[in-house]
Amino acid sequence: MNIKQLIVIAGILLPFITLGQDPKEITKKAYDITDIDAMEIVSTIKIYDAKGNERTRQTATATKRFGETNKVITQFTAPADVKGTGILIYDYDNRDDDMWIYLPALRKTRRIVSSEKGKSYMGSEFSNADMSTPNLEDFKYKVLGSEKYNGIDCWQIEAVPVSEEVADDNGYSKRISLIDKKTDFMYKTIFYNFDGDKFKELTVGPYEPFGNGKYIIRKMEAVNLENGRRSEMTIDKIQKGSSLTESSFSPSALEK
Repeated sequence: MNIKQLIVIAGILLPFITLGQDPKEITKKAYDITDIDAMEIVSTIKIYDAKGNERTRQTATATKRFGETNKVITQFTAPADVKGTGILIYDYDNRDDDMWIYLPALRKTRRIVSSEKGKSYMGSEFSNADMSTPNLEDFKYKVLGSEKYNGIDCWQIEAVPVSEEVADDNGYSKRISLIDKKTDFMYKTIFYNFDGDKFKELTVGPYEPFGNGKYIIRKMEAVNLENGRRSEMTIDKIQKGSSLTESSFSPSALEK
Protein backbone atom coordinates (compact mmCIF):
# COMPACT_ATOMS: atom_id res chain seq x y z
CA MET A 1 0.00 0.00 0.00
CA ASN A 2 1.49 3.36 -1.04
CA ILE A 3 1.33 6.71 0.73
CA LYS A 4 -1.50 8.05 -1.46
CA GLN A 5 -3.69 5.07 -0.59
CA LEU A 6 -2.96 5.58 3.12
CA ILE A 7 -3.97 9.25 2.87
CA VAL A 8 -7.26 8.33 1.19
CA ILE A 9 -8.06 5.69 3.83
CA ALA A 10 -7.15 8.10 6.64
CA GLY A 11 -9.48 10.71 5.16
CA ILE A 12 -12.34 8.23 5.13
CA LEU A 13 -11.72 6.96 8.64
CA LEU A 14 -10.85 10.25 10.35
CA PRO A 15 -14.43 11.26 11.27
CA PHE A 16 -15.00 7.85 12.86
CA ILE A 17 -11.67 7.89 14.69
CA THR A 18 -12.34 11.41 15.97
CA LEU A 19 -15.91 10.81 17.07
CA GLY A 20 -16.19 7.13 17.77
CA GLN A 21 -19.44 7.37 15.84
CA ASP A 22 -20.59 8.68 12.49
CA PRO A 23 -22.26 12.08 11.78
CA LYS A 24 -25.57 10.40 11.04
CA GLU A 25 -25.55 8.89 14.54
CA ILE A 26 -24.77 12.30 16.08
CA THR A 27 -27.74 13.77 14.21
CA LYS A 28 -29.99 10.93 15.31
CA LYS A 29 -29.07 11.51 18.95
CA ALA A 30 -29.91 15.19 18.58
CA TYR A 31 -33.37 14.27 17.28
CA ASP A 32 -33.95 11.48 19.80
CA ILE A 33 -33.29 13.70 22.80
CA THR A 34 -36.42 15.76 22.00
CA ASP A 35 -38.57 12.82 20.85
CA ILE A 36 -41.28 12.88 23.54
CA ASP A 37 -43.99 10.22 23.62
CA ALA A 38 -46.90 12.40 24.75
CA MET A 39 -47.54 16.00 25.75
CA GLU A 40 -49.83 18.98 25.23
CA ILE A 41 -48.53 22.53 24.84
CA VAL A 42 -49.74 26.09 24.27
CA SER A 43 -47.48 28.23 22.08
CA THR A 44 -47.13 31.72 20.69
CA ILE A 45 -45.83 32.43 17.20
CA LYS A 46 -44.58 35.94 16.47
CA ILE A 47 -43.94 36.93 12.86
CA TYR A 48 -41.84 40.03 12.12
CA ASP A 49 -41.43 41.68 8.74
CA ALA A 50 -38.23 43.43 7.66
CA LYS A 51 -39.40 46.67 9.33
CA GLY A 52 -40.10 44.96 12.65
CA ASN A 53 -43.88 44.97 12.36
CA GLU A 54 -45.30 42.08 14.37
CA ARG A 55 -48.14 39.59 13.95
CA THR A 56 -48.96 37.16 16.75
CA ARG A 57 -50.64 33.76 16.62
CA GLN A 58 -51.65 31.38 19.40
CA THR A 59 -51.71 27.61 19.05
CA ALA A 60 -52.63 24.54 21.09
CA THR A 61 -50.77 21.35 20.20
CA ALA A 62 -51.03 17.73 21.32
CA THR A 63 -48.49 15.08 20.42
CA LYS A 64 -48.61 11.37 21.15
CA ARG A 65 -46.78 8.30 19.91
CA PHE A 66 -48.76 5.37 18.59
CA GLY A 67 -46.49 2.45 17.73
CA GLU A 68 -43.65 3.84 15.61
CA THR A 69 -45.57 6.96 14.57
CA ASN A 70 -45.54 10.26 16.41
CA LYS A 71 -48.83 12.06 15.73
CA VAL A 72 -49.12 15.82 16.22
CA ILE A 73 -52.26 17.94 15.97
CA THR A 74 -52.18 21.74 16.19
CA GLN A 75 -55.15 24.10 16.42
CA PHE A 76 -54.76 27.84 15.88
CA THR A 77 -56.75 29.62 18.59
CA ALA A 78 -56.04 33.30 17.80
CA PRO A 79 -56.28 35.78 16.14
CA ALA A 80 -59.63 35.61 14.39
CA ASP A 81 -58.24 35.36 10.84
CA VAL A 82 -56.53 32.01 11.58
CA LYS A 83 -58.68 30.73 14.45
CA GLY A 84 -59.95 27.21 13.74
CA THR A 85 -57.14 26.35 11.33
CA GLY A 86 -55.78 22.91 12.12
CA ILE A 87 -52.66 21.02 11.10
CA LEU A 88 -52.08 17.30 11.56
CA ILE A 89 -48.72 15.56 11.16
CA TYR A 90 -47.88 11.87 11.16
CA ASP A 91 -44.16 11.90 11.87
CA TYR A 92 -42.77 8.53 10.73
CA ASP A 93 -39.32 7.25 11.60
CA ASN A 94 -38.31 5.85 8.22
CA ARG A 95 -40.47 7.39 5.52
CA ASP A 96 -41.97 10.69 4.41
CA ASP A 97 -44.35 12.27 6.88
CA ASP A 98 -48.04 12.71 6.19
CA MET A 99 -49.45 16.21 6.76
CA TRP A 100 -52.95 17.68 6.51
CA ILE A 101 -54.36 21.17 6.97
CA TYR A 102 -57.92 22.25 7.73
CA LEU A 103 -58.97 25.73 6.59
CA PRO A 104 -62.23 26.83 8.26
CA ALA A 105 -63.02 29.38 5.55
CA LEU A 106 -63.18 26.53 3.03
CA ARG A 107 -64.54 23.98 5.53
CA LYS A 108 -62.19 21.51 3.94
CA THR A 109 -59.23 19.35 4.98
CA ARG A 110 -56.53 18.76 2.39
CA ARG A 111 -53.25 16.87 2.39
CA ILE A 112 -50.02 18.84 2.32
CA VAL A 113 -48.03 17.11 -0.42
CA SER A 114 -44.30 16.43 -0.29
CA SER A 115 -43.50 19.31 -2.63
CA GLU A 116 -44.96 21.72 -0.03
CA LYS A 117 -42.65 20.64 2.82
CA GLY A 118 -40.34 23.56 2.12
CA LYS A 119 -43.20 26.08 1.98
CA SER A 120 -43.99 28.59 4.72
CA TYR A 121 -45.73 27.33 7.85
CA MET A 122 -48.80 29.57 8.22
CA GLY A 123 -47.08 32.66 6.82
CA SER A 124 -44.03 32.38 9.09
CA GLU A 125 -40.35 31.92 8.29
CA PHE A 126 -40.62 28.37 9.59
CA SER A 127 -41.30 25.78 6.91
CA ASN A 128 -43.75 22.89 7.08
CA ALA A 129 -40.72 20.61 7.27
CA ASP A 130 -39.50 22.44 10.41
CA MET A 131 -42.56 21.14 12.25
CA SER A 132 -41.44 17.50 12.21
CA THR A 133 -38.25 15.47 12.42
CA PRO A 134 -36.46 15.01 9.07
CA ASN A 135 -36.16 11.48 7.74
CA LEU A 136 -32.55 10.48 8.44
CA GLU A 137 -32.36 8.36 5.29
CA ASP A 138 -33.14 11.36 3.08
CA PHE A 139 -29.70 12.90 3.68
CA LYS A 140 -25.98 12.17 3.47
CA TYR A 141 -23.95 13.38 6.44
CA LYS A 142 -20.44 14.73 6.96
CA VAL A 143 -18.48 16.19 9.88
CA LEU A 144 -17.09 19.54 8.73
CA GLY A 145 -15.25 20.34 11.95
CA SER A 146 -15.87 22.09 15.26
CA GLU A 147 -17.35 25.49 16.08
CA LYS A 148 -18.05 27.42 19.25
CA TYR A 149 -21.67 28.43 19.80
CA ASN A 150 -22.13 30.82 22.74
CA GLY A 151 -18.94 29.33 24.18
CA ILE A 152 -20.15 25.74 23.70
CA ASP A 153 -18.00 23.30 21.73
CA CYS A 154 -20.14 21.93 18.88
CA TRP A 155 -19.77 19.64 15.91
CA GLN A 156 -20.54 21.08 12.47
CA ILE A 157 -22.66 18.44 10.75
CA GLU A 158 -23.51 18.82 7.08
CA ALA A 159 -26.62 17.13 5.69
CA VAL A 160 -27.09 16.98 1.91
CA PRO A 161 -30.27 15.59 0.30
CA VAL A 162 -29.73 12.19 -1.33
CA SER A 163 -31.58 13.23 -4.50
CA GLU A 164 -32.86 16.25 -6.40
CA GLU A 165 -36.40 15.25 -5.49
CA VAL A 166 -35.64 15.35 -1.75
CA ALA A 167 -33.87 18.69 -2.20
CA ASP A 168 -36.81 20.17 -4.13
CA ASP A 169 -39.33 18.90 -1.58
CA ASN A 170 -37.43 20.41 1.35
CA GLY A 171 -36.49 23.60 -0.45
CA TYR A 172 -32.74 23.61 0.18
CA SER A 173 -29.50 22.17 -1.22
CA LYS A 174 -27.92 21.43 2.17
CA ARG A 175 -28.00 22.32 5.83
CA ILE A 176 -25.26 22.64 8.44
CA SER A 177 -26.13 22.05 12.10
CA LEU A 178 -24.23 22.88 15.28
CA ILE A 179 -24.60 20.03 17.79
CA ASP A 180 -23.24 20.16 21.33
CA LYS A 181 -20.47 17.56 21.73
CA LYS A 182 -21.46 16.84 25.34
CA THR A 183 -25.25 17.07 25.48
CA ASP A 184 -26.28 16.34 21.84
CA PHE A 185 -28.36 19.54 21.81
CA MET A 186 -28.79 20.96 18.30
CA TYR A 187 -28.56 24.72 18.73
CA LYS A 188 -28.44 26.12 15.22
CA THR A 189 -29.05 25.04 11.64
CA ILE A 190 -28.09 27.04 8.54
CA PHE A 191 -29.92 26.33 5.29
CA TYR A 192 -28.46 26.87 1.81
CA ASN A 193 -30.38 27.59 -1.38
CA PHE A 194 -29.75 25.99 -4.76
CA ASP A 195 -27.12 28.62 -5.61
CA GLY A 196 -25.12 27.54 -2.58
CA ASP A 197 -25.90 30.67 -0.54
CA LYS A 198 -27.20 30.83 3.02
CA PHE A 199 -30.87 31.79 3.08
CA LYS A 200 -32.20 30.81 6.51
CA GLU A 201 -30.93 30.32 10.05
CA LEU A 202 -32.89 28.29 12.58
CA THR A 203 -31.85 28.60 16.24
CA VAL A 204 -33.37 26.66 19.15
CA GLY A 205 -33.14 26.79 22.90
CA PRO A 206 -33.16 26.87 25.80
CA TYR A 207 -33.59 23.14 26.38
CA GLU A 208 -35.59 22.13 29.45
CA PRO A 209 -35.54 18.68 31.11
CA PHE A 210 -38.78 16.80 30.47
CA GLY A 211 -38.00 13.52 32.23
CA ASN A 212 -36.67 10.09 31.25
CA GLY A 213 -33.64 11.66 29.60
CA LYS A 214 -35.74 13.78 27.24
CA TYR A 215 -35.74 17.54 26.77
CA ILE A 216 -38.20 20.06 25.40
CA ILE A 217 -37.19 23.11 23.37
CA ARG A 218 -38.75 26.26 24.83
CA LYS A 219 -38.11 28.54 21.86
CA MET A 220 -37.27 28.43 18.15
CA GLU A 221 -36.38 31.33 15.88
CA ALA A 222 -36.16 31.33 12.09
CA VAL A 223 -34.44 34.22 10.30
CA ASN A 224 -34.77 34.69 6.56
CA LEU A 225 -31.39 36.04 5.42
CA GLU A 226 -32.78 37.07 2.03
CA ASN A 227 -35.69 39.30 3.02
CA GLY A 228 -34.95 40.21 6.66
CA ARG A 229 -38.09 38.56 8.02
CA ARG A 230 -37.98 36.45 11.17
CA SER A 231 -40.34 34.36 13.26
CA GLU A 232 -40.30 33.15 16.86
CA MET A 233 -42.15 30.20 18.37
CA THR A 234 -42.29 30.09 22.17
CA ILE A 235 -43.88 27.44 24.37
CA ASP A 236 -46.00 29.09 27.06
CA LYS A 237 -47.52 26.05 28.82
CA ILE A 238 -46.56 22.38 28.97
CA GLN A 239 -48.57 19.38 30.10
CA LYS A 240 -46.76 16.07 30.35
CA GLY A 241 -48.69 13.22 28.76
CA SER A 242 -52.02 13.37 26.95
CA SER A 243 -55.35 11.64 27.51
CA LEU A 244 -56.33 11.96 23.84
CA THR A 245 -57.07 8.73 21.99
CA GLU A 246 -55.76 7.88 18.53
CA SER A 247 -59.07 8.92 16.95
CA SER A 248 -58.30 12.49 18.04
CA PHE A 249 -55.30 12.44 15.72
CA SER A 250 -57.16 11.87 12.46
CA PRO A 251 -57.87 14.15 9.49
CA SER A 252 -61.57 14.20 10.37
CA ALA A 253 -60.71 15.41 13.89
CA LEU A 254 -59.29 18.61 12.40
CA GLU A 255 -62.79 19.76 11.51
CA LYS A 256 -64.23 19.38 15.02
